[in-house]
Amino acid sequence: MDADELQEMLEANGELMVAVAEFDQPLELHLHDAEIDDESVRLELTDGVLTFDVDEVSGAWQHTHSLADLGLE
Repeated sequence: MDADELQEMLEANGELMVAVAEFDQPLELHLHDAEIDDESVRLELTDGVLTFDVDEVSGAWQHTHSLADLGLE
């Protein structure tokens, strides 16, 4: 994936899940806590900052919530 595509998806949806090669679980990005430049993604967490290369992102998808996710179906 490239940085422009990730930024577009993040701006369109407000949230974005990304699969990153070095992490076992997908990461959740939000407009307020993620910065994407040509080479890297910077994610501000409550206890620090995580930075990884855009080239390490193998997939991205819209992060959504459903009533079932919240146990309200």
